[in-house]
Amino acid sequence: MRTSLEVADIFRAAGPGYRAAHAGHLNLVQLKVMTAVENCRTAALGGHVEACEDCGHWRIAYNSCRNRHCPKCQGAAARDWLAAREADLLPVGYFHVVFTLPAEVADIAWQNKAVVYDLLFRAASETMLTIAADPKHLGAKIGITAVLHTWGSAMTHHPHVHMIVPGGGIAPGGKRWISSRPAFLLPVRVLGALFRRLFLARLIQLHQAGHLAFFGKAAPLADRRMFLRHLAPVRKKRWVVYAKPPFAGPQAVLAYLSRYTHRVAISNRRLIAFDASGVTFRYKDYKRDGPDRQRVMTLATDEFIRRFLLHVLPRGFHRIRHYGLLAGSTRKTSLALARQLLEVTPGPANDNVDEPVDHRPPCPCCGGHMVIIETFERWRQPRAPPRVPLIVRETAP
Repeated sequence: MRTSLEVADIFRAAGPGYRAAHAGHLNLVQLKVMTAVENCRTAALGGHVEACEDCGHWRIAYNSCRNRHCPKCQGAAARDWLAAREADLLPVGYFHVVFTLPAEVADIAWQNKAVVYDLLFRAASETMLTIAADPKHLGAKIGITAVLHTWGSAMTHHPHVHMIVPGGGIAPGGKRWISSRPAFLLPVRVLGALFRRLFLARLIQLHQAGHLAFFGKAAPLADRRMFLRHLAPVRKKRWVVYAKPPFAGPQAVLAYLSRYTHRVAISNRRLIAFDASGVTFRYKDYKRDGPDRQRVMTLATDEFIRRFLLHVLPRGFHRIRHYGLLAGSTRKTSLALARQLLEVTPGPANDNVDEPVDHRPPCPCCGGHMVIIETFERWRQPRAPPRVPLIVRETAP
């Protein structure tokens, strides 16, 4: 069902003016995102006509833009992705671990997204795999599914990685499964210290190799001494690594993943109003507790669009990655060994795994199955339905 207000409505109304005012300052990927969101599920992308097999009710369905930054296009993508991931779940507790960059480094990441976001993934995953393999802690090879988020609830730039980690791993030699403690995976202070060291060492290497660019007020950081001086306070600061208690079963893991893996900077349901004063939306203030955490904010329309575009990822950048036991090249072999060590019988094979999933909503009149009866191209409209002859009933005088 369409919400009363969408990001697309804001982009259609204010997008042309924003593009004109910021000509030359928006990259091609950002411009494509704006166009995709504006055109999503409109005649601009074409579509089809659906009819109910039972009652004959028909409706027009316009095509989705399928852009990963579009708030309307992530539902089907998340469902397909989760269907593939469900087979990977093990019968163990799963932990949620979050690695966050401090503000001083986030500022560098904003001007060097592809390089620094990739470094965030690599440093966080190596930290987890190293500490988990240490016999003083878990002493096992673990699996990780990591998801990059670049925003806070108010759409500010706040890069961090969410990780879903099984509570245990395979011992060296592959002869047994080592389980973590029920409510404890790895010490967060140890994780934070190693994460800080790995990230800063490699960030400095990137700077030395000339792989970082700085513009505007950050331009002085191109000088090595200024760059090291900027990072000096961060070396002494505690880097935030947060570990939540394990989920209550595999279904809770899937529910979490469905909320996080394909999320964008703001969903349509958080929007409240759009008028001359700007865009009003709900957000969470994490400095508050209880009911006061839910807040309302109004941003000038240009600032709302600017914040939304802050989180457009570089072309081809993968924001969902797998490591350890779940790494793509060895995933099937590692999971099979894990199930063997856990003495788990594999579930029945899904014979319909290659069949496309029908995401069309049922008929709103009778709940019947809708089928496509006509397709139409971009910027075209479907033919009108056949007219039903009007039957005039005579009434007695």
